[in-house]
Amino acid sequence: MDTDLDTLATALYVKIDDVLKDHPGLAPARPVVGIEPLLSDAELATVAVLQALLGFTSETRWLRYARQQLVHLFPYLPHQSGYNRRLRAASGLLQALIRVLAVDTRGWHDDTWIIDSTPVECGRSRPTARRSDLAGWAGYGYCASHSRYFWGLRLHLVCTPGGLPITYALAHPKLDERDVARDMLDTDPALLRSRVGQTLIADKGYASREFESFLTDHGVRLLRPTFKR
Repeated sequence: MDTDLDTLATALYVKIDDVLKDHPGLAPARPVVGIEPLLSDAELATVAVLQALLGFTSETRWLRYARQQLVHLFPYLPHQSGYNRRLRAASGLLQALIRVLAVDTRGWHDDTWIIDSTPVECGRSRPTARRSDLAGWAGYGYCASHSRYFWGLRLHLVCTPGGLPITYALAHPKLDERDVARDMLDTDPALLRSRVGQTLIADKGYASREFESFLTDHGVRLLRPTFKR
């Protein structure tokens, strides 16, 4: 297990380091004159990807585990507060790496996608909705599967049947699912480039002549239940 983890960590680091060498603009902005961080951007991103792959949701527990199992690969690891601060500053880099690593998998070339949305509840009390930093961005929406209203956002996700995320968006819960889906696919032309014959599986909420025409124009076939029964 340790050997497999070392191999995975090394492969990830080499891949991420090559990406940063080819695209140095992805790295977080840093003053020309200053102290060089003990943990490089490539090492930070590698540690973050390993945390996600190994299923650690707690940064404190992950860093404790990493100090025990990966100390020979990463002699220096910051404390939780410093690690979190570095991750926030590197959010753009991490988002770009998600796409780079996903494209390298077999699932990326799957000719079938699934699209759906789910509520992301951010608060329940009215005072929370007023004082939250999400006020003005989040809102009230209705979740049909749970037959209740919620305050928050709605996560829109396109993924493969194997579970590989292709693209996603967090949007106001009252926005039409079809409009959000069209924007997700329209703002990233590379997704549908050379995708003739792609099938998109959706539920009845995505039924619309305009949406189906948009997909047809891009060579995508929409597969959804009929309204009968």
